[in-house]
Amino acid sequence: MKMFCYQCQETLGNKGCTVNGICGKKGDVANLQDLLLYALKGVAIFRKNISLEIRKEYREMCSEVDKFILEQLFSTITNANFDRNYFIEAIKETIKMREIGKQKVAEMGLGAGKFTDHDAANFTITDADIDAKAATIGVLTTENEDVRSLRELLTYGVKGMAAYADHALRLGKEAKEIVMFIEKALISTLDDSLSVDEMVGLVLEAGKYSVDAMAVLDAANTESYGHPEITEVNIGVRKNPAILISGHDLKDMEELLEQTKGTGVDVYTHGEMLPANYYPAFKKYDHFVGNYGNAWWKQKEEFEKFNGAIILTTNCLVPPKDSYKNRVFTTNSVGFDGVKHIADPEKGKAKDFSAVIELAKTLPAPTEIETGKIVGGFAHNQVLALADKIVDAVKSGAIKKFVVMAGCDGRQKGRNYYTDFAQALPKDTIILTAGCAKYRYNKLDLGDIDGIPRVLDAGQCNDSYSLAVIALKLKEVFGLDDINDLPIIYNIAWYEQKAVTVLLALLYLGVKNIHLGPTLPAFLSPNVTKVLVEKFDIAGITNVEDDIKDMI
Repeated sequence: MKMFCYQCQETLGNKGCTVNGICGKKGDVANLQDLLLYALKGVAIFRKNISLEIRKEYREMCSEVDKFILEQLFSTITNANFDRNYFIEAIKETIKMREIGKQKVAEMGLGAGKFTDHDAANFTITDADIDAKAATIGVLTTENEDVRSLRELLTYGVKGMAAYADHALRLGKEAKEIVMFIEKALISTLDDSLSVDEMVGLVLEAGKYSVDAMAVLDAANTESYGHPEITEVNIGVRKNPAILISGHDLKDMEELLEQTKGTGVDVYTHGEMLPANYYPAFKKYDHFVGNYGNAWWKQKEEFEKFNGAIILTTNCLVPPKDSYKNRVFTTNSVGFDGVKHIADPEKGKAKDFSAVIELAKTLPAPTEIETGKIVGGFAHNQVLALADKIVDAVKSGAIKKFVVMAGCDGRQKGRNYYTDFAQALPKDTIILTAGCAKYRYNKLDLGDIDGIPRVLDAGQCNDSYSLAVIALKLKEVFGLDDINDLPIIYNIAWYEQKAVTVLLALLYLGVKNIHLGPTLPAFLSPNVTKVLVEKFDIAGITNVEDDIKDMI
């Protein structure tokens, strides 16, 4: 066994990857990611146990550490960073930050509390022994299956939370309380004295902060770029050289559009960047021409045909083929050996995309892979503007059910289930979606109900927050006491850790009867699964026909 990782849905045999990751990361990189996470726990030890009043003052001195913690957690998410050297340097920098924090706590006369003698708070590393240390720090060091399961569920939720908070921070929205919880959660995974009930409580608390993180990011996005609005998005191509931008980071989108003005280079979105087309602020750019391709897992074929320069702003990166690797750029927490990386700018300055633009000018226009338009932009503000129409359709019986089909897409053939499920739904149902799961059905002709499209795309995975806001508003409009009394069912696909964050948010909001697929997470032990089933009625999926009967 060279590694052990089971944080994503595609983990080998739904048990765990032990040599190299199905995602493409090598065993040594997986171990280094584990060691980075372990080192971050050491940093947290010297930041958590400070009284809140003093702590806020202390943290004004440490905003850069907040940013660092969020970025490093983000780098360990599935399909974000495959670069061995990145993680070696990140581990060293984390240990330096831990020692600075330790010194500051001592200078301020503050006690750091428990775990100051823990190895995570004190270990040192050299180039010669970093791999040996990494091989001893991992998931399986927690021997009890149920404790390990709850620790990993919490850890993966925190990773997704960090990703959302990182995006918000890049738009000027700090989330210190969220970082403080992240540190509390990380330290809890070192605490063998916690009972199962206490650990379950922490998982549910993570749901609360997951909602907060998505709300902060929603505010950051909408205050910066306006509320998403109903938009027809072109999926064909023009004949100009072009740049394809993938991932989730809207700040990068803004800066790229500004820097490509007047260059003759078109900009297309890909994957989870599709919802950038819905924001009013981006519609003023006439060289922003639409979306190219589908979900992340098709990128090897689609990046090949795009012909132009490509930017990965966040996960999900698939290890690039040599045939187009020289056209790929990474930025933020994304990295891959041999791929050009665009560094963060100095504070107050824009990121420099000039190398991407100059390369794009020398390359041919994209090869057309499809034509037509798709409709999106149904985030909470837009849907609530249609509330009267929706309520009337529900009261008249024109709409019988809303089906939340948010989440992630993936490579497994079994995910055709979601396309088949969408097609088999009765014509009086509306699909509410967010995340790249939508690519399984957002190009189908499913029609509309009284002018309301049967697929309402709220946006990126973090815009699952919009779906929660919509549900809570409908609960209020219909005068219901329980969100579960709404005519809404949940059939959610998951792949990586941000989907875990969304799931925890839904559990915190009291949503029950969530169907999760295409498989239940490998990191859920039988006993932990039993708790989730008993408390929240979580279930897996079976086949389309039986699930339609069961859910609808």
